[in-house]
Amino acid sequence: MKTIFTRLLLFLLTAISRLSWRKLYKLSDISRFLIFEVGHYRRKVIMTNLQNSFPGYSENKIKSIAERYYRNFTDIIFETIKLRSVSKGELLRRFDMEMSLLDHYYAQKKNLVVVSGHLGNWEMLNLFASAKLSYQIVVVYHELANEIFEDWFRKVRTKYGTEMIPMREAMVKAMAPREKPFLFVLINDQSPSPEKAYWTRFLNQETGVFRGVELISRRLNAPVLYMGILRDEIKRGFYRSYFKLITENPKEEPTNGIIQSQIEYLEEDILRQPDNWLWSHRRWKHNRPEHLQPFQLRQEIKSE
Repeated sequence: MKTIFTRLLLFLLTAISRLSWRKLYKLSDISRFLIFEVGHYRRKVIMTNLQNSFPGYSENKIKSIAERYYRNFTDIIFETIKLRSVSKGELLRRFDMEMSLLDHYYAQKKNLVVVSGHLGNWEMLNLFASAKLSYQIVVVYHELANEIFEDWFRKVRTKYGTEMIPMREAMVKAMAPREKPFLFVLINDQSPSPEKAYWTRFLNQETGVFRGVELISRRLNAPVLYMGILRDEIKRGFYRSYFKLITENPKEEPTNGIIQSQIEYLEEDILRQPDNWLWSHRRWKHNRPEHLQPFQLRQEIKSE
C-alpha cells in the first residue's frame, strides 16, 4: 500500500511539473499558507535560528525575514518539481552565472572543488550547471530513504549528465578517473557529528562544520572555489551565481583554512540576502563538546 501511494504521489508531481510557472507559483502561495500559517511547520526552529543569528534585529525585522523565507521555501519545492519537465532553454534563461574563473581553469584542463551552502535553489543550479558548462558536474549528496523517491529525483538531477555521489562514497569517488575536467561540488552547511566537526563562529553562534571539504580538496589538490547563489529580488524564480577563489593549492593551506574561508563567504551571502538560506534546518542542534576549546579549530590554524 505504501508503494502504491508513493507511485501515485510521484505521478501527481510529474503532472504538476508540466504546469506553467505562473500556475506553479500560485500553488506555492497556497502551500506556503497551509504549511506555515496553518501547519506552523518548524516555525519555532526558524524563529529561534533567526533570533540567535541576528540578535541585534528588531522583532518586526525578524518576522519580515521569516515571511520572505516561507515564500522562498515553497517556491523552491515547486521549482524543483518543475525541473522534471523543464526545457533546457527555459532552465538556462533562469540563471545568470559568472563564468570567468571557470573558463580560466577549464582552459588549463584543471579539476575544481566547488563548495557552497543551501542558498537559493541549489537543485536548479545543479541542473543548470550540467546543461551549461563544459565541465563534468559531480555532486556529493544525501540519498533519500525511500528508494522510489530517490529514483525519481535522481532522474531529475542527472538529466543533463550530472554524476551524483552518495556522501559515504565521496572520498573514494573523488579520485575516480573521468573523461574531462570536473567540478566536485559539496554543499557544506549541514550539522555534523560534534566530536568530528570543525568548531568556529558562524552567524553569532558556535557552529560545527563538516571537515570533508578540506580532506577532499587536499587529496585532489585542485583549486577550491566558493560558489554563491543569490535570488533575483524582482523576478520570481530567477537566480545569479558567482565564484570566489579560496585557494589554488589546498595542500599548502593552513589546517582548517579552507573551511573557515567557505564559512565566512557563506555568512556574507546570508547577510546580503537573509531570507535566501535554509532556516528550517536544525543547524545548531549540537553543542560544542566541553573538552574542545571555544573556536579551537579556528585558533589552531597552522601549516601541516
